[in-house]
Amino acid sequence: MRYIVIGAGAVGGVIGGLLHKSGREVVLVARGAHYEALRTEGLRLMRPDGTSHLPVAVVDGPQALEPREDDVLVLAVKTQDSEAALDAWSARGSELPLVCAQNGVENERLALRRFRQVYGMCVWMPSTYLQPGVVVAPSAPYAGILHIGRYPSGSDATAKLIAADLEASGMLAPVVADVMRWKYAKLLANLANALEAVCGQDDGADRRELLLRAVAEGEAVLAAAGIRYAGAAELAETRGDRLRPATVEGAEPGGGSSWQSLTRGTGSIEADFLNGEIVLLGRAHGVPTPVNEVLQRTANSFARERRRPGALTAGELAALVS
Repeated sequence: MRYIVIGAGAVGGVIGGLLHKSGREVVLVARGAHYEALRTEGLRLMRPDGTSHLPVAVVDGPQALEPREDDVLVLAVKTQDSEAALDAWSARGSELPLVCAQNGVENERLALRRFRQVYGMCVWMPSTYLQPGVVVAPSAPYAGILHIGRYPSGSDATAKLIAADLEASGMLAPVVADVMRWKYAKLLANLANALEAVCGQDDGADRRELLLRAVAEGEAVLAAAGIRYAGAAELAETRGDRLRPATVEGAEPGGGSSWQSLTRGTGSIEADFLNGEIVLLGRAHGVPTPVNEVLQRTANSFARERRRPGALTAGELAALVS
C-alpha cells in the first residue's frame, strides 16, 4: 500500500515519517513553507532516540500525484480544513480507503459523504510541528497509540493491514470495532485544548476548576445523547507505560494542537469541533454548557485576532462564564 498523508503537520508528519522510516511507501501532502522545506530538504523527525532525516516524497495537492489502486489516504488536517481537503481528494478517487487521523468526531461524517471506505482513528500521539520541515514526537517507547476501525463501526482486512504497518513503524494500533467510542473519550480529553491555548500551561486552582466543569458538561451531554465512550480505567490500561514523556534534544516541550495553532498564528483553531461539539449536543438535548461555550468563543476570538496563547488568566476566563 502507498500512504498519502494529507496534512503533514505534527500528527501527519510523525505518522508519515515513521511509516517511511520502516520502509513503507509514503507521500506527504503539505503547502507553503512546509512543502518547500520537505521538497528541498526532506522531513526531519525528532525522537528521544535521535533525529532522522527522511527523504519522503511530497506533493502540494492531488493534481501533482497519479492515483493508484493501492493508495490509502490518511487525513490529518484540522477539522476546520477537512471539507476543502475531502472535496479535493474525493475528486481523484472516492473508492479509496480514507483514515481520519484527527481530533473530534465530525470528520468521519464529512468523509463518508464523499468516500465509501472510511476509517476512524483515535490519535493519542504527543507531537509538535517545530518549524517547516521539522516535527517532534517525544513519547517513548512508542510514538503513539492509534486505535483504528471502520466507520461507523466494525473492522475489516484493510484496517488490520494498516494497523500492522503502523505497529511495524513504532506505533501501537489496536484494531477495534467501536472506534468512535474511543474518539468520544478523546473528545472529552480535548476539551482542555482551548483552555491551554487561552490560559497557557499554568496549572492553578482556577484552571483546574474550569477544566473539571468543562469535562463534567461533556459527560452530561454525552449521557443525555446516549453516546458511549471509553472510561478512565480502560484508557489507563491501554496507555499504561507506553507513552512516557521523554527529552528530545534540540526541542523544547510544546503545547497541544490548539496551543500550536495560536503559536503559529494560523488564524483558525479547532474549538468549534471540540468544545463546540459539546455545545452543539448540549443545545440539541437541553443540557447547559456554559464553560464550553465560553471556551469555544474565546478560543475562536484568539485565533481570529492572532493573539498569543496564554494571554488570559484562568480567573479572567472564569469571570466570562455566566
